[in-house]
Amino acid sequence: MSILSITSTALSGMRAQTTRVSAIANNIANSSTPGYARLNTSLTSVEPGGVQAIVEPTASDVDPASELTDMIQAEQSYKANAVVFETGADMWEMLMSIKRD
Repeated sequence: MSILSITSTALSGMRAQTTRVSAIANNIANSSTPGYARLNTSLTSVEPGGVQAIVEPTASDVDPASELTDMIQAEQSYKANAVVFETGADMWEMLMSIKRD
């Protein structure tokens, strides 16, 4: 696996978690709106590597405690992907400095 594919995979994870947080925020903002259909985010893997978020309405009601739990999970997942991305970028920088020398 190349450094570029590692950073690309981490970036797709950060994008997916951003989409997830957006859906959660929308659910919380519209929790008392009559007839609102809760948005559910599912993550699927994509080739050659990475993840994609798919947002679909569901028939369930919005549970604020569940939404906050999902928000915490999305935050932790985003942070983990950000660490992987930063590590890949650091590795790339190290390789470029070795190549220059």
